Amino acid sequence: MRKYPFMQVDAFTEKALGGNPCAVFFDTDDLDDQTMLAITREMNLSESSFVRSSKVSDFGVRYFTPMGEIPLAGHPTIATTYALVDSGRLRLSGDITHIHLELQVGPIPVEIQSHNAQVKNIIMSQKKPQFLRVYEPETILPVFGLSKADLMPGVPVQTVSTGTPQLMVCVKNLDVLKKLNPNSKAYQELHQNSDWFSSHFFCLGGISTTGKTFARHLSPPPDIFEDPFTGSATGGMAAYLWHYGLLEDPIFIAEQGHWIHRPGQAKVEVVGLRHEIETIKVGGPAVTVLNGTLNLPDSL
Repeated sequence: MRKYPFMQVDAFTEKALGGNPCAVFFDTDDLDDQTMLAITREMNLSESSFVRSSKVSDFGVRYFTPMGEIPLAGHPTIATTYALVDSGRLRLSGDITHIHLELQVGPIPVEIQSHNAQVKNIIMSQKKPQFLRVYEPETILPVFGLSKADLMPGVPVQTVSTGTPQLMVCVKNLDVLKKLNPNSKAYQELHQNSDWFSSHFFCLGGISTTGKTFARHLSPPPDIFEDPFTGSATGGMAAYLWHYGLLEDPIFIAEQGHWIHRPGQAKVEVVGLRHEIETIKVGGPAVTVLNGTLNLPDSL
């Protein structure tokens, strides 16, 4: 019997059972892709993280959704880093600790902010944003029960990637986000002919007085339908908003997940000029909610 210690961590929240949960598995160098995908589906979360050794970074990590491996992800990065500290595998070096995690897209820097040896905030720096394919609204919006009149005027429906390509759809207000009603079969067909992993619908204005944006992140089957808080897409959203001049301040609070009873919040910083963005920093707290051991037969 092979045994793998794991933790379940809620990311982008200070309260247990909020934000976005991620299962973090340790010592997984011997797990193959098929087994990691099967474990992810067993956990029935939007993503699972598999920590392994790395020759170029402090730790290697691979992230899977029920659909397959994802090259870069936000809430698993926050959750994995927190789990590494909380499990004693990563030692803090004062109030600021810097590490690198090797993801499928390569190493990314992570900053851990702590006080009295307690982690307060974890900040990941995402890849330089790429602005990819632009879509006709008439091709995308009917799949989600929306029309062109629901869009923020003057900006495109476009794929943006800060490591993982996500479809960016900026709508007018919270009322538009509330009426999202995707057709599952049509969504699967749309996704098969796309250049994006999943779709991020957002507007200016948060749920709380501190929030600058609010978003809903929708994935096609077999992934979890609505993600509580999506760190990678939050990075792409920030790049999109800054690039198209919809933000006055490059530092803001993004909110997501409140309507599915998993409220999450991240501090976001766009680094660079509007047409020459260097990186997006996305950060937030995390909480451990579960410790356990995964038992797998040797013959699996």
